[in-house]
Amino acid sequence: MISRPPRPRDRGIPEATVARLPVYLRALQALQERRTLTISSEALAAAAGVNSAKLRKDLSHLGSYGTRGVGYEVEYLVYQISRELGLTQDWSVAIVGIGNLGRALANYGGFGTRGFRIAALLDADPTMVGQSVAGLKVGHIDRLEEAVRDNGVSIGVIATPAGSAQHVANRFVEVGVASILNFAPVVLNVPEGVDVRKVDLSIELQILAFHAQRRADGDGREPADRTGLELT
Repeated sequence: MISRPPRPRDRGIPEATVARLPVYLRALQALQERRTLTISSEALAAAAGVNSAKLRKDLSHLGSYGTRGVGYEVEYLVYQISRELGLTQDWSVAIVGIGNLGRALANYGGFGTRGFRIAALLDADPTMVGQSVAGLKVGHIDRLEEAVRDNGVSIGVIATPAGSAQHVANRFVEVGVASILNFAPVVLNVPEGVDVRKVDLSIELQILAFHAQRRADGDGREPADRTGLELT
């Protein structure tokens, strides 16, 4: 059975908080690079694009309350959030669909530094199979189950056309992959207990267009949160 990332919400952490934790982590890692040792909740909230009350409430779910007059210790908070998100170990990832998007994902260097190892690349196009992308040979989609088992894949990434996505998701689920990142413009039907995160770039652009139009019309109101997430 394939291992899976821990689920913070199983321990009572709200889903909206879970969605914000990576945003806080990114801000904290930037502070680490600048050798910042401590930071106030107000400064961290500003760096993450949320209000400080929301940030303090989110971090309280991790048992981190900061120190009055000092704030949060950056290194320890990075560890706490990384541990909660399951990033203190490596997660093996398989990408299916090595078109322009899949190739770009495979070549993105940030995954490796954040605990994700691209272990398998798969495609149905015979002209793509056998090519080397990001140092990995692209395998045929017919070998998905073998690739998952051989590489201990925990997370499946779907970057296929919409018509193929559900079939790929079904095969991931059948072989035990319970965490799926879907870039295909389609809603996937998966069994209970399987986590699917959908990334639809066209929707994000439409939301930006909405806010741009509001500004152009002189509304003047800003979005409630600058993280681009629906936060409650």
